[in-house]
Amino acid sequence: MSLGWDIFRQMEQLQREMDRLVGGSGFRRRGGPAFRWSFLPGRAARGYPLMNVGEDADNVYADALAPGLDPDSLNISVMDNQLTVSGEKPGLGDAVKAEAYHRNERAAGRFVRTAALPAAVDQDKAKADYQNGLLSIVLPKAEKAKPKQITVKSD
Repeated sequence: MSLGWDIFRQMEQLQREMDRLVGGSGFRRRGGPAFRWSFLPGRAARGYPLMNVGEDADNVYADALAPGLDPDSLNISVMDNQLTVSGEKPGLGDAVKAEAYHRNERAAGRFVRTAALPAAVDQDKAKADYQNGLLSIVLPKAEKAKPKQITVKSD
């Protein structure tokens, strides 16, 4: 059954139009081939490291999937309800020369990732732990951000 409107065709058309507006050749990575924009889940370019941010009544939690890092290379900061994680992911070394790779999809180099926090936090009490490629950050909420119970009086 055809509805006369194909979302995938429309996205391809939008991509072509955007490529035309920015110079016709698409965006290019350093020394790499042009990549296609994609609005489909799982195909779009994502930031590194992948992060989950959640909260409960007392804390904000951030988990970042960042395998292969030296924990000493990580820098974590909070400013204006923004969490920033930065560092450097080492390359694969010289075991295999770059021209000998058939496929190399592992990113390496410096990275910076910023995520908005859902509440004000007390950055002086923040804790971070890196185990098995997972960076776990616990940010206690500032007192002003914690929910307050209001008692209801009745006559």
